[in-house]
Amino acid sequence: MELLKNYSLRTLNTFGIEAMATYYAGFENTDELKTLLALKATQDGPLMILGGGSNILLTQDFKGVVLKNNIKGITLVKEDENHIYVKAGAGEVWHEFVLYCIAHQYAGVENLSLIPGTVGAAPMQNIGAYGAEIKDVFDQLEALHIESGRIDTFDLSACHFGYRESVFKKELKGQYVITSVTFKLNKKALLNTSYGAIASTMDEMGIKQPSIKAVSDAVIHIRRTKLPDPASIGNAGSFFKNPEITISHFGKLQEKFPEIVSYPLPNGNVKVPAGWLIEQCGWKGKVVGQTGVHKNQALVLVNYGYAKGADIKQLSLDVKASVKEKFGIELETEVNII
Repeated sequence: MELLKNYSLRTLNTFGIEAMATYYAGFENTDELKTLLALKATQDGPLMILGGGSNILLTQDFKGVVLKNNIKGITLVKEDENHIYVKAGAGEVWHEFVLYCIAHQYAGVENLSLIPGTVGAAPMQNIGAYGAEIKDVFDQLEALHIESGRIDTFDLSACHFGYRESVFKKELKGQYVITSVTFKLNKKALLNTSYGAIASTMDEMGIKQPSIKAVSDAVIHIRRTKLPDPASIGNAGSFFKNPEITISHFGKLQEKFPEIVSYPLPNGNVKVPAGWLIEQCGWKGKVVGQTGVHKNQALVLVNYGYAKGADIKQLSLDVKASVKEKFGIELETEVNII
């Protein structure tokens, strides 16, 4: 295996940011990964494992080794009366995996259609959309321990899934490379159409018989309407998490802003849409140099041309500051800033 020197990462991140890696290589199986991890350059310098590049913001050149996960393959592991267990390589494109499941009538991931990124990145941040999350269909994953080279298996409880969180973003950050994920999918569809505009969108599309494909088609339509295509406008999807605040904090905000949008949580706290907060601060559709906040979705920060990662980072800090000043809420970034 050979490391390529001074490699451009522009086409490998959905923001389209120009940044150089000192060394770069891709791997297609665990043996290749182990070989690359054993190289002196990898041992000596910082290491970045790259999936689809859809959840990172590069603010500078990477002075180390970037390894891209290209492990592919989708296999049926086992099945029982109600479920089918499907194992996918971490390098599989997430949306293509979803389409594969729909084509085979494996239910459970249809609400997660068109989310950018790879299968391996999905459990890292417990991706979710339209009332569904990875943890709902997760069985287990395999990951290579970088220091020892052993392959460990993590079940649902071991992943410590939270809102856009997992053990791989906290306690075990930077210690493992996810190589495959096994999903527990349903033979009989339990359609979730109550979240957002899925039901009304299916009506508008003339869909009379709900199915997992119909739900997927509706989600795809909604996402394409609200979110910019990274192939056309550089972005990483939702840049901020929806904040969770106490009921007392929410009560004070509701007195001042009666129209505030909210969702009650089981723990007694309240979730407030970050997009609504940002929009109320006047950011939606605003352009700042080559960067901006998307006109249709205030959660999305965009690169309109040749913006630097540092410019987008500064925009995010300005957005956070204005939300903090107006609402007393500290937004947390969903995107990994490097």
